[in-house]
Amino acid sequence: MTAIKSIRDLETLYHLLPSKVGSPLSVPSLASDLKVSYNTVQSWLSVLERFFLIFSITPWTTKISRSIQKERKIYLWDVPRIEDPGARLENMVALELWRAVTNWNDLGYGEFSLHFLKNKEKQEIDFLIANGRKPLLLIEAKLSEHQPSPALRKFQSALNVPAVQLIGEDEGFRKLSNDRQTILVAPAYQWLSGLP
Repeated sequence: MTAIKSIRDLETLYHLLPSKVGSPLSVPSLASDLKVSYNTVQSWLSVLERFFLIFSITPWTTKISRSIQKERKIYLWDVPRIEDPGARLENMVALELWRAVTNWNDLGYGEFSLHFLKNKEKQEIDFLIANGRKPLLLIEAKLSEHQPSPALRKFQSALNVPAVQLIGEDEGFRKLSNDRQTILVAPAYQWLSGLP
């Protein structure tokens, strides 16, 4: 199905990916680490996606000044391979959101997509759900931070959409104000269990 000459290097790439979860992926850095070309790494990442070992999301750029446009974030289907607890939580949230977005599309509810936001000032939001190129919801995943991040407040004000901060702890639901809007802070497992 694919013409891969160096299976060992492909395996090395896959073993490097768990440490890259949660951050925009630098393909040139991976190419340098593996001593292969940029196009080779891109090809290998495509193969890993086609074989359902990873999936990726692209940045949202509409109405975001100085947003990054080329990098993407990758997530693993095999969550236990991720050692960092924060990255593991973000990956689990990504899996549930990916499942929900795919389900809504398959049922014909719209043209949903999953993205992340990051600008050149390194302000980042983990997820944005859009429908037909219109933003619907911002989602941030944190292990234990109960106060919404400054980036979540900023991007919510810029896009004028609802926002949720999911936490790994069981603390109940809370609504916090953000100017004329509110941000919901909720335990990840409870909020995600409400998705179809």
